[in-house]
Amino acid sequence: MAEEEQSTALKNTVTIEEAGPCKKKVIVEIPEEAIKNATDEQYESLRKEAMVPGFRKGRAPRRLLEKRFGKETTEQVKLKLLTDASDSAVKDNELQTIGEPDVDFEAIELPAEGPLKFDFEIEVRPDFDLPQLEGIPVNKTELEVAGEQISREIEQLRKYSGVWAPRQAGGVELDDQVIADAVLKVADAEEEEKLDNIEIYVRPNGFVGAIPVEKLDKLLVGAKAGDAKQTSVDVPKTYFREEYRGKKVDIRITIKDIKWLNPAPLDEHFLRRFDVEDEDGLREKIRDMLQGRLETQVRTEMTDQIYRHLLEATDFDLPLDVVADQATTLLQRQQISLMQRGLGREQIEERTEQLKAASEEQAKEQLKTFFIMDKVAEKLEIDVSEEEVNGHIARLAIQRGQRPERMREEMVRNGSLAQFRLQVRQDKCIAKLLESAKITEVKPKKKAKKAAKKTVKKVASAEKKKTTKRKTTKGKASG
Repeated sequence: MAEEEQSTALKNTVTIEEAGPCKKKVIVEIPEEAIKNATDEQYESLRKEAMVPGFRKGRAPRRLLEKRFGKETTEQVKLKLLTDASDSAVKDNELQTIGEPDVDFEAIELPAEGPLKFDFEIEVRPDFDLPQLEGIPVNKTELEVAGEQISREIEQLRKYSGVWAPRQAGGVELDDQVIADAVLKVADAEEEEKLDNIEIYVRPNGFVGAIPVEKLDKLLVGAKAGDAKQTSVDVPKTYFREEYRGKKVDIRITIKDIKWLNPAPLDEHFLRRFDVEDEDGLREKIRDMLQGRLETQVRTEMTDQIYRHLLEATDFDLPLDVVADQATTLLQRQQISLMQRGLGREQIEERTEQLKAASEEQAKEQLKTFFIMDKVAEKLEIDVSEEEVNGHIARLAIQRGQRPERMREEMVRNGSLAQFRLQVRQDKCIAKLLESAKITEVKPKKKAKKAAKKTVKKVASAEKKKTTKRKTTKGKASG
């Protein structure tokens, strides 16, 4: 049902109607006298500044000003009236808006007489009630690091620190490194692009120079030094390199050397890189790191359960236009991610409809989570101080080996600081909800025991930074 604010002297009449999910239609009527007063003020201001031939400054009659500046003045009066009226309508009626009023200024004309009537639509925050925030049921998984996990991590670390050694006999095998000369012929390009002594990693989806090549392993496995291989690639239309985007590229590869990855020996030099004296010390260090990873995983699982509970226990409509914009952004990110993972153009196009559906659902969930957590923060009276934001930035900067002030400057430039602040506030909300949650300890599922495997890359990366000043072997693995 519409809400109306009765007009008084020189006050606008405002009517607010429902216009869809999280959308209001605002109808405004500006009285004729208000238009006349605004017009008089504009001409009075113009009279003081305008230079009219035959008259001293500030002495030109109104009729000449109207003749000379009428169209421009009318437009200025209209814009000021519409802007002030739309802003006041939103503020006076305490509309919790998302974005700015959608006013079509060009389509509205200032009437010669009578009131000025116009309307606009604006999206507003959803109105809903939160569920009970205390005693949310949460399962806490009891996770421990197993001995076989540690052994796998050590093997991965040895490979990460290994050396590419020449393959003495046989042809190219999967995961080998090939040293080759390559020639790229891009469609419509006048000259070929020659690449000498480049490294090509033999994988199902690899790269020759900057060109993504599907089934690269099938092309190269079995080949020997001196062999030449040819293929053609249709580069995706969304590829990040503009010079190749959407074009056909003919590729010719001439193999010069073949190398295989020889894992680093578990010797004193290897152990020293991790600041341990023996294999037992290394295993203990990896156990501690993996345990820390598992604790983070458990915390993440508990956080996800809080989010899921709030999402399932809260029902409200979302602003459709905001959902559409968010879904488009997510779709673009998903397509780029698939491309970077090596999927070909046809594979991505085949999955486009699935991606669209997934991105829309994801957008809805993200927006719903945002509105819920915003209301949770308000109810729990949780805010984030500038000192807290700077503290989180400092910790993140240390992890990434950056200076905190420089990271903050980058966030300001790329517009991510506001989002970072919201995330810090959400984390505080989750921590508060977990304090009062009803937590039940449960045994892990079988798949959960494998979740710490990804830690090895972080372990190796952290240890590698400690040894950057040392001279490393030229053929060390890079991929």
